[in-house]
Amino acid sequence: MFETPAEAIPEAAPPEPPAAAPPVAAAIAEVNFSNPAAVRTSMLASIIGFLLVSFPVPLPIIWPILALLLAGMLAVYIYQRRTGQSLSVSAGARMGWLTGIFTFAIATIFFTLFVYSVSTQGGLSNFYREHLPGLKPGDPNVEKVLEYLQNPAGIVVFLFLSLAVSFVMFTLLPTLGGALGAKMFERDHA
Repeated sequence: MFETPAEAIPEAAPPEPPAAAPPVAAAIAEVNFSNPAAVRTSMLASIIGFLLVSFPVPLPIIWPILALLLAGMLAVYIYQRRTGQSLSVSAGARMGWLTGIFTFAIATIFFTLFVYSVSTQGGLSNFYREHLPGLKPGDPNVEKVLEYLQNPAGIVVFLFLSLAVSFVMFTLLPTLGGALGAKMFERDHA
């Protein structure tokens, strides 16, 4: 019937874009060997930890334990500062464990160089006889151990036990330090 000119019909308003989704919290990367930030941080902390362990101090038994605990704590601290992510106690323990694995690898390299050097200079028994002042040359127990270290099977057992004890020490203590560090530093990022 009545026709209206095209200009008189109001145009439909363009549809509004959908509302932006609320920002999603950044996904927290899991602490493992696939996390480059965790690997770099644990490598740095392991180098510092190994240097601390190697530093000569008057506390020969307590200092390495403290240094390895500190290495795990340091790894957590550096990781949280670099990434801004707070770590749970279990993630802190994994961070410390990564640090311990790298510290053990560094220590194994130096241990291998030490054993090679000693083997070219007369063997382990001669090394201990010359460099450990607390050994009593006439003590039958000391002589039995030194004789055992002249035997190839004795050397293999000594090396295996040394590496096993080192692995436990170099991984367990930074793991505990990482868990402790995550607990200590959690309020810094909460």
